Amino acid sequence: MRNRLPVLRAERDWTQADLAERLDVSRQTIVSIEKGKYDPSLPLAFKIASLFELQIEEIFQPDGEDEALAG
Repeated sequence: MRNRLPVLRAERDWTQADLAERLDVSRQTIVSIEKGKYDPSLPLAFKIASLFELQIEEIFQPDGEDEALAG
């Protein structure tokens, strides 16, 4: 799953540690989510969306979604 977390963090000048603290998760969790190695649980995805005041779909996109929409 791809996500926009690095961009959203940069827009707010937050480190991975800052984001982790705001979400009450470890920094390693943020690293793993940003690298696409870990998909957040649904409650965590909602928490992330709420923090950034966005819809979940505006932050997370399934792999290959762009190709599916283009075809």
